[in-house]
Amino acid sequence: MASALEPPACAGGSGFASVGVMVGRIPVMDVKPLVDLGRHPAKATVGEPFPVSATIFREGHDQLGADVVLIGPDGVRHPPVRMERDPHVPDLLAAWVTPDAEGAWTFEVQAWSDPLSTWEHDAGLKIPADVDVELMFTEGRLLLERVAEGLESPAELKLVNGAIDAAADTGRPAGARLAALQDPELVEVLQANPLRELLTVEGPYRVYAERTRALFGSWYEFFPRSEGSTMDPETHKVTSGNFRTAAKRLDAVAEMGFDVIYLPPIHPIGEVNRKGPNNTLNPGPDDPGSPWAIGSRDGGHDAIHPDLGTFEDFDAFVARAGELGLEVALDLALQCAPDHPWVTKHPEWFTTRADGTIAYAENPPKKYQDIYPLNFDNDPKGISKEILRVVKLWMKHGVRIFRVDNPHTKPVAFWEWLLGEVRRTDPDVIFLAEAFTRPAMMRALGAIGFQQSYTYFTWRTARGEIEDYLRELSRETDHMMRPNFFVNTPDILHAYLQYGGPAAFKVRATLAATSSPSWGVYSGFELFEHVAVKPGSEEYLDSEKYQIRVRDWQGATAEGRTLAPYLRRLNELRRDHPALQLLRNITIHSSDDDNILVYSKQADLPNGERDLVIVVINLDPHAARETMVHLDLPALGMDWHDSFLVHDAFTDQTWTWGQHNYVRLDPGHEPAHVLAVRRLG
Repeated sequence: MASALEPPACAGGSGFASVGVMVGRIPVMDVKPLVDLGRHPAKATVGEPFPVSATIFREGHDQLGADVVLIGPDGVRHPPVRMERDPHVPDLLAAWVTPDAEGAWTFEVQAWSDPLSTWEHDAGLKIPADVDVELMFTEGRLLLERVAEGLESPAELKLVNGAIDAAADTGRPAGARLAALQDPELVEVLQANPLRELLTVEGPYRVYAERTRALFGSWYEFFPRSEGSTMDPETHKVTSGNFRTAAKRLDAVAEMGFDVIYLPPIHPIGEVNRKGPNNTLNPGPDDPGSPWAIGSRDGGHDAIHPDLGTFEDFDAFVARAGELGLEVALDLALQCAPDHPWVTKHPEWFTTRADGTIAYAENPPKKYQDIYPLNFDNDPKGISKEILRVVKLWMKHGVRIFRVDNPHTKPVAFWEWLLGEVRRTDPDVIFLAEAFTRPAMMRALGAIGFQQSYTYFTWRTARGEIEDYLRELSRETDHMMRPNFFVNTPDILHAYLQYGGPAAFKVRATLAATSSPSWGVYSGFELFEHVAVKPGSEEYLDSEKYQIRVRDWQGATAEGRTLAPYLRRLNELRRDHPALQLLRNITIHSSDDDNILVYSKQADLPNGERDLVIVVINLDPHAARETMVHLDLPALGMDWHDSFLVHDAFTDQTWTWGQHNYVRLDPGHEPAHVLAVRRLG
C-alpha cells in the first residue's frame, strides 16, 4: 500500500489521478463561452467568429501554449487555432474561431508545456550573458531535431535544418548562432509546429451555430388590417385591409431593404370586453379591438381573423414575401380573450379568483380586461402540447420566425421545452423574445434557446449609456443573447422621438442599423409619427393597437415627407459591409463632445482584405456639434501615426483621417457620418 506521502499514480491526460482531483496537469480554468455551467450551448452563427478564452498557467517558469479545436456537428475536428495572451490580464489566453455549418458544435481547449518557447526565452537571456552557452545550443539543437522529424514541407525542413547546423557550428560566434535560431521565418515555422508536452485537454464545451438570419436581419412591422385600409370621406367609416391588400405593400418594404416582415397577431379578436380607441373601455360597434386579445367565436390561435382573409390568402402573402426576399415573422402571444375557445374547452388553463371569475391580465395598476393569461401550473402538459401544435401549424404555412409576446410571463422551463422540440425537427426556426424585463430573465430566455432578444436599446439615448450597453451586448452577454434593436414599437414611442424632430428619427435609425446586426422598424416610423396619447406617455395617440391606421404612403412620398430613402440607404450599407453584419466586433472610440458618439466595426474578408466602417453620430437632434474625435488605431489594426481615406455614405465626400479628426455634424443636414475606410498605400 502506498504511503499517504507518496504522489498519486499517473493516469489520464493530467498525469495524476485521485479522488477529488479536478485540475489538469496544465491548469485550464474559467473557460468561456460557457452558458449556465455548460448546461446550455453558447450562441454561435454560421460564419460569425466567436471568442474562446481561458485562464491558463502552470507551476514554475516554463512556457506554455494553447489551442482551440472546433468539432463540427459531423464530428470532424477542425485545425487548431492558437490562443494568444491578453496584454492586460495575466494568464488569460484567447482565440477566435468560426463555425462553417449549422448545428451542434463543441470546442476543446488544449494546453501544453512548450519546450521550444521555454528554450527561446532562456537562450535569449543566458547566451548573451555567457551562461551555459554550449549547453543551451545543444538543447536547442535537440529540440529542433524533434521538430524536423515531424515536418513534411521541404521549405520548412530546409529552414529548420539550417538552424540545426547553426546551433552545432562552434566555429561561429555565439551571437551569430543565436541570431540564426531567432530568425523570424524560423520562429514562424516553430510556432506552427510546436512540441506539445504534458498535453492537457479541457472540454468539450457546447455551442450551437444557427443560420445567418438568427444574427443578421432588418425587420419591418406592419398591421395587415391597416395596409390597404380605406376611410369613407363622408362617414369616416374605415374599411379594414387584408392579406391581399397588405401584399401590395410588400414591394415598398422590400424596396427599403428589409429582410423580415413581422405581423402582429392575425387571429380572431375577442368581442367580450373589447377595447376602443386609445385603450378605452367603451368601443363602438365598428371598433376592431386589439389583435393581442386573441380568440372569439371565429376561432383562436389556429385561426385567421375573417377580415384578413383565409389561409389561402395568408399562403399567398407568404409566397409573395418570399418572391421579394422577405421572411414572414408571426407574433406568438400566449394569451386569450374571454371568448377564446380555450376558455370554454379548458377553463383549467386559467386562474380562477376567489369570487369564481377568471383573472384578467394585470400589471398593477393597469388591468387588461380583454385578456386572460394562461396558467401553466394547472395543466402544463396539456397547454404545452396545444401550443406546440399551434406553432407547427403556422410553420406548415411558411412561418419560420416567431416574435414571442411577453415570454417573461411564462415559465422558462416551458420555453426550454418548446424551443427544444422545434429545434429537434426544424432547427432553422427562429424565436425573438419580446421581454422588456429584469436582466436575469432576459438572459435566461436567451440561454435556454431564444435566438434573438428585444433589449433596452429604445431607452438608451445618452452617449455614456449607449457606449456601456454596446459593450455589454457585444462582449458580456453575446454568448447567451442576441440583440434586436427596434427603434420603435406599437408600445414604445420614446420621448426622444416625440420631441426630437426628423433628425431624431435619423439618429436612432443610424445607431440601430450600424451598431446591431439585427434591427427593426415599426410602420409609421418613416412618416415621423411622433405624437403621444398624453405628455409623459410612450403610447401613440390613436394607437394602431386599438384602431386601424389609414396612411397615405403615396402622398408622403410625393411630398418628400418620408424617411424611406434614408432607411433604404442604411439597409444597403448593411448588405454592402460584412462588418455591419456581426455583433462581437464593435470598438468604442472617443470624442471631446459628450453628444458625439464614435464607434467602428470591422470584419476579415475571404480575399484577405478587411472591411472597416467608422460611425460618428451627433446625438443632439436640435443643434450642430463640432469637435475632435479620437480613434484607437491599434484596435483597428493600424499604427498610431497611420493615415487613411474615409468615404461618407450619405454625403459622398472623402477625407483623409488619422488618430485625431475634426467633425461637424448638423442635424438639419446630416446627423451622422457612416464612413467606409480605405488604407492609404
